[in-house]
Amino acid sequence: MPDSRLFKILYYLLDKGHATAPELATKFEVSSRTIYRDVEALSGAGIPIYAEPGRNGGIYLLHDFILDRAILSEQEQQEVLTAIQSISATGYPSGKEMLTKLSALFHMDMGNWLEVDFSRWGRSAYDNAKFELLKTAVIQHREIKIIYESTNSERSQRIVCPLKLSYKSKEWYLKAFCLERQDFRIFKLNRIVEMEQLDKTFVPQPYPEPEHNSWQSYPQIVCLFSKEIAYRVYDEFDETQIERQKNGSLLVAAQMPVDPWLIGYLLSFGAQVEVKEPTYLREILAAQAQLIYEKNKP
Repeated sequence: MPDSRLFKILYYLLDKGHATAPELATKFEVSSRTIYRDVEALSGAGIPIYAEPGRNGGIYLLHDFILDRAILSEQEQQEVLTAIQSISATGYPSGKEMLTKLSALFHMDMGNWLEVDFSRWGRSAYDNAKFELLKTAVIQHREIKIIYESTNSERSQRIVCPLKLSYKSKEWYLKAFCLERQDFRIFKLNRIVEMEQLDKTFVPQPYPEPEHNSWQSYPQIVCLFSKEIAYRVYDEFDETQIERQKNGSLLVAAQMPVDPWLIGYLLSFGAQVEVKEPTYLREILAAQAQLIYEKNKP
């Protein structure tokens, strides 16, 4: 009888409160008789677990049961402390206190080897305060009113139901339901210029995550970057998307949406980038570069 299944049953009951033997048997792909043997084994190990017979019965843990620290291996304890240490670095107010308590519980000192700061240079207090307000709104299911600067340089006021904070590609995003658009939207935290938590609450609903291969619907973008800005290329693209040329330049092929962000991003490389494909993107970039020249020529 694998010990791992016993722990999985224990974790499942801690999460769900109780379960039936057939339910556990289906989940762990064993017979109900095996589940009852597992219950006896857990009980014999001192775990306060019991089974109630009858139609409304099931398998339960005592209400006040708490996992002992010995349940976690030393490596698992280190991983828990590492996770808490990284959370505290974001400005989460209870992170340091939680880290101290768990370090004492595990008799383990992680030291101060990890530092993570998601705020911008010179903006740590404001960014962390914004993060804390959004976290509270997500947890308490409170609507918020925001002033948002879009990629089209349009500033608008929205009332949204915040559902999830997401960190992707070096940036924080808010996934929410926009009451004005009556649809799900993603907002970049740096572009939320004003924010107010409202008293009204909402019933949370799962954010519809895109399919894993949704990026395949984007056009193929092929660009040639000069070797002088190779560091930026490796910052933004995966090595599998990069082909180094004999002269040191970098040919990058990636599927991306052609939108104002991409145009601005490519323009930020100046003369150090050449768009190879698609042709219409070359034309858009050339037109924008011409406008920049006309506005800034001597």
